Amino acid sequence: MPERIALLGSTGSIGTQTLDVVSRYPEEFKIDILTAASNINLLTAQARKFLPDSVIISEKKHYKQLIDNLAGTGIKVYAGNEAMEEVISLSSANVVLTAIVGYSGLRPAIAAIKAGKKIALANKETLVVAGEIISKLASVSGADIVPVDSEHSAIFQCLAGEEHGSVEKITLTASGGPFLNIPLEKLKDVGPGDALKHPNWNMGDKVTIDSASMMNKGLEVIEAKWLFDLAPEQIDVVIHPQSIIHSFVHFTDGSVKAQLGLPDMRLPILYALGFPRRLRSELPRLDFKDHFSFTFQKPDLVKFRNLSLAYRALSEGGNMPCILNAANEIAVRAFLSGRIRFLDMPDVVEHTLGNNVYIASPDLASLELTDKEARETADNFIKKIQTPK
Repeated sequence: MPERIALLGSTGSIGTQTLDVVSRYPEEFKIDILTAASNINLLTAQARKFLPDSVIISEKKHYKQLIDNLAGTGIKVYAGNEAMEEVISLSSANVVLTAIVGYSGLRPAIAAIKAGKKIALANKETLVVAGEIISKLASVSGADIVPVDSEHSAIFQCLAGEEHGSVEKITLTASGGPFLNIPLEKLKDVGPGDALKHPNWNMGDKVTIDSASMMNKGLEVIEAKWLFDLAPEQIDVVIHPQSIIHSFVHFTDGSVKAQLGLPDMRLPILYALGFPRRLRSELPRLDFKDHFSFTFQKPDLVKFRNLSLAYRALSEGGNMPCILNAANEIAVRAFLSGRIRFLDMPDVVEHTLGNNVYIASPDLASLELTDKEARETADNFIKKIQTPK
């Protein structure tokens, strides 16, 4: 029997690449649920091709149009986030790939974990915002969490068969993004079009901007703490512009493991969907004759302040990572819309971290309130500093 998959966020970058993977393995995978926020045209096309049991559109204003689009297919149509959580919980899907971008992916992930589903986790904000809560829920329900991010997938693979106590530290690799070799003083003039030109990876706008500011790596540091039960000082970051070595695990005997591959998100997606099996693929192979030079450098924490702010939030704990994430989502949106400059984004995050109430042991309700208040703080700060039209 094929694995039945609920794909949350099917119209985004990870979602579309997941469907490419699924289409190559019709005997291994069957799409049970597709969800999208608002891209009704692409969701319709995907549903007609993959014929899931259910589709869910988050924005309710598209509900009637989606029903009309899928008339005669037998596909059940739902709308709204509450419906998404209920359908996921009660569905026959045994694998839930969470590719919804940002904080909005948290509640659907919680619903899937409570239902004991296997989670293929591409939404890093789930663990950034609520890592302790998610870890406890997964422990109770028995839900497996398999990372989809290339760096965390690499660590996950390197840890297979190893004892936790034998891990000294891990090193997450970062490409450095489009601004790696641009001096700090010139970053004040870059715009969204410049920041969206990632040299190696094909990603959505939000993740690509996060990569340019290195907030993406900061979020991955926090995510790694919860995925692999590590202290902040056990998580390093190194710049590796070629994006071939996806991460390292350092062991207490002095040995180091690394996972390598071409920068193609379909590879970690396939690994997560197929786990614990490793399925044969026809994806492009890494040929060392073409990639014989690997370089590394320390990240510049003055130039990429977001990375140091993420470490600060992780070290302080509590609801600070939630504040960090909320402020960053607002800052990225403001940058993409031209309201603020690239170098304003870490200012927004730092201001928000310093101007919201700290909660040492937040529950889910506290985190929801924290997210709301942090977004308001960030937006109010942006109004003061925004670029005049």
